[in-house]
Amino acid sequence: MELIELQRDCATRQKRGLHFILASVVVWGLILIAHLTDYSIETKNILTFCCSAVLFPLSWGLSKVLGIDFEGKGNPLTKAGIIFSVNQMLYILIAMWVFAAVPEKMLMVYSMIFGAHLMPYSWLYQSKSYLVSSIVIPLLSLVVGLLFPPFVLAAVMIFVEAVFSLLLYWEGKK
Repeated sequence: MELIELQRDCATRQKRGLHFILASVVVWGLILIAHLTDYSIETKNILTFCCSAVLFPLSWGLSKVLGIDFEGKGNPLTKAGIIFSVNQMLYILIAMWVFAAVPEKMLMVYSMIFGAHLMPYSWLYQSKSYLVSSIVIPLLSLVVGLLFPPFVLAAVMIFVEAVFSLLLYWEGKK
């Protein structure tokens, strides 16, 4: 297969990763709940990391419900998608440093990392939605994170991820 055909195959069989983005709506909902509590900011930040642990199992379950090929076997570009995801784990170290140095800004940095990590998927899935989201999310996170408390940012992220999910769905229909 040619590269473009492999990209189309990934985009079609994996529905442009819609199951992961839908799962992230739930994760950001859990993060919002954590940040609405009366716990200390440090505890809220630890809960943020804990909330993120459900992303993979939830996206796997959603892939089964939505009929999405979770593993993408047979397409060598699936390995690139895995590398794009694992790469984010290295950037989470930055969020962990912010957790200790400036805990009230940890969620802002976390959401910026989340948004920026989406850019390679714009290439993998040939998706304008991923490209736009990978730019808008970090910029929006910076502005909202500097001007408002973390729970507002979490609420904004739920909205942004829901819109992103709709855009991916529409892209898949084309």
